[in-house]
Amino acid sequence: MTQPHISSRKADFRVYLGSTLLFIYIVISTLIVGVAILGGFFLPFHWRYKFADIWIDCLLYMLKLCCGLSHEVEGLEHIPQVGAAIVLSKHQSAWETVALRQFIRPQTAVLKKSLLQIPFGGWALATLKPIAIDRQNQKEALKMLIDQGIERLQEGLFVVVFPEGTRVAPGAHKKFNAGGAMLAQKSGFPVIPLAHNAGEFWPRNSFLKYPGVIKVKIGPPISTVDKKSKDINAEAEAWITQAMVKIEAEKN
Repeated sequence: MTQPHISSRKADFRVYLGSTLLFIYIVISTLIVGVAILGGFFLPFHWRYKFADIWIDCLLYMLKLCCGLSHEVEGLEHIPQVGAAIVLSKHQSAWETVALRQFIRPQTAVLKKSLLQIPFGGWALATLKPIAIDRQNQKEALKMLIDQGIERLQEGLFVVVFPEGTRVAPGAHKKFNAGGAMLAQKSGFPVIPLAHNAGEFWPRNSFLKYPGVIKVKIGPPISTVDKKSKDINAEAEAWITQAMVKIEAEKN
């Protein structure tokens, strides 16, 4: 794993105030929307998903209003209009676990099973067809990822996978896990690589969110037909690595 670079961003009163206001909003809105989704458990999936969509859109609006943080997306034309795909995304922040739902719809994501135990927010998430795995049991987690992933893809849901497995600081790189690529090999669905620099503005394990514009780059679909998982992974990893270099260069 490469070493991260050290951010030069400094927190001032506005950063602390905006981050605090956003935190309060997240707590209150998660409670309200969580209750709404749980109360609508008997409704069709697309209605429950719509409730979550509204929360995502409002959260990103509040993120911009309170913290001055927005995003720009390049490559939306690579998202299939018909059918689904597996999205292999860079993982730097909590931002992408939420924001990708705004422009890759409908989707599900691979996440830690423990997240579903969070009151209201986690309980509501459990009704939205997540692929919740136990990382302590890797063999069972991989089987669940492949079995449930194929099922979700066939239902028309994009499956978002963070192949680094954990949030990695800007400038650092962690070897990709094979799970997402194995799902692609087994299912035959294409892979869409995605790079971003959210960690520059919403650092991992940080309460503070800094103003700026998060850059997102979405690559062309990678065909997985007759390819081995290691080759799929290598192709996606190479594209994301190069895209991260371009994002960094565009800052200068």
